[in-house]
Amino acid sequence: MKDINITENIKYIGVDDKELDLFENQYILKNGIAYNSYLILDEKITIMDTVDKRKTDEWLNNLEKELDGKKPDYLVISHLEPDHSGSIGSILKKYPEIKIISNEKVFSMLPQFIGEDLKIENLQQYLEDKKIVVKEGETINLGKHTLQFIMAPMVHWPEVMLTYEQTEKILFSADAFGKFGTLDTDEPWIDESRRYFINIVGKYGMQVQNVLKKASALDIKMICSLHGPILKENLDYYINLYDIWSKYEPEEEGILVVCGSLHGNTYEASKKFANDLEAKGNTVKLVDISRTPIPDVVSDAFKYSKLCIASVTYNMNIFPAINAFLHLLREKNYQNRKIGIIENGSWAPNAAKVIKDMLYTMKNIEIIEPVVTIKTKLSKLSEEKMKELEDAISK
Repeated sequence: MKDINITENIKYIGVDDKELDLFENQYILKNGIAYNSYLILDEKITIMDTVDKRKTDEWLNNLEKELDGKKPDYLVISHLEPDHSGSIGSILKKYPEIKIISNEKVFSMLPQFIGEDLKIENLQQYLEDKKIVVKEGETINLGKHTLQFIMAPMVHWPEVMLTYEQTEKILFSADAFGKFGTLDTDEPWIDESRRYFINIVGKYGMQVQNVLKKASALDIKMICSLHGPILKENLDYYINLYDIWSKYEPEEEGILVVCGSLHGNTYEASKKFANDLEAKGNTVKLVDISRTPIPDVVSDAFKYSKLCIASVTYNMNIFPAINAFLHLLREKNYQNRKIGIIENGSWAPNAAKVIKDMLYTMKNIEIIEPVVTIKTKLSKLSEEKMKELEDAISK
């Protein structure tokens, strides 16, 4: 285990998973993932969440090393997704006297996550004897440390709660402020955290805003998430980004050009469009959606203030990857953006109509005119229209 310093009496006992290639079996992991778990050593020894069953044995070894022969009194469960609840059954079997601290929603769902592991005939009664139910704002004293509980429903599951340790002013933030990547990955926090937030939590911006309002009343000195690094400095930077993302506001002024091209003609037009925009002083990113994972493109769409979609007409519809991209944007509550459209069709261009119909289902979307229509390759007429769009999107 990498030596990670939290505080003198709060220990990191999580594990890195460098073998997992897909998170939730859909998001590509470039540098694995961390399953974070923590141990509070006090009069009442408390475990803060468990880890994925893939890493149970390694996690138990970390736990036993820090316990040094002692036994834990409490297990706090903040989130039941299997990458955090996968070792609950193992800890209950190993330490049968341990009590579970969580909210009523967790306890209502818990049997379906641990029943197969425990194989107890009367599981409900077993849990009834173990559970300590907490509600919004309630506290539990461990000795020198006091835990305060903050309900965070739909960030991003209905049972989620955060825990604030009042003495050392640490926010145990569940999945909030997490990122993809193992803890020994040397990379900036922002890109993999944005990709994580937008794709995992992004649909629930309003709920995140509610939790941020609660957190604003706390004196937070450290954030300990269930994924990614422990945040100890410049916390306003991370909190501000979460505020921006959850309000669906652009993080940066710039234009994302997303292209779906069959034979390369639409891409060549998009490349010229992007180069011309850069020459006008714009920050521009051009993406060939056939060669870029769609969740990554969705993350970039939330980053920039403007978007241009360039798609070939395909079966009187749009390029399949563009179709998937737009559906995922809508699912993640994409809004508050200005969008340009470039369509291509050799005999019956129809991509623009389909794109518009999909954009009209999203909130506060302004379609920038003119829409550019290309017939196979750029012509003098379509190039003139593209220059008009360049001027309009640059304003």
